[in-house]
Amino acid sequence: MKRIDAIIRPEKLQAVIKELRQINVSGFTVIPAQGRGQQKDLHGVYRGHTYDINLHSKIKLEIVVSNDFLQPTIQAIIGAAQTGRMGDGKIFVYDVEEAYNIRTGLVDETIDELNR
Repeated sequence: MKRIDAIIRPEKLQAVIKELRQINVSGFTVIPAQGRGQQKDLHGVYRGHTYDINLHSKIKLEIVVSNDFLQPTIQAIIGAAQTGRMGDGKIFVYDVEEAYNIRTGLVDETIDELNR
């Protein structure tokens, strides 16, 4: 199994979810995030005072898939989230050794079954 962490633009979330559903990836976690990459700082004015915005709003998706679904999942995320502009995000891939079902306390092998 592999865990994919994808950091994307918030406005691309629904498009990414749609693409994931089309390839039968239905389980994922969505986390609001703020971060800093190569994007330039933004400058704002509030009540006459200028301020810098150096953290940008992003969405973090955490997805666990079988090894066979790794590349299709990555390609679906890239296809839906890519704008070609700086700040599109990053994808990180990790090995997952085991998963457990909290309800049963047993090793959870449904990840492989769900993604077939």
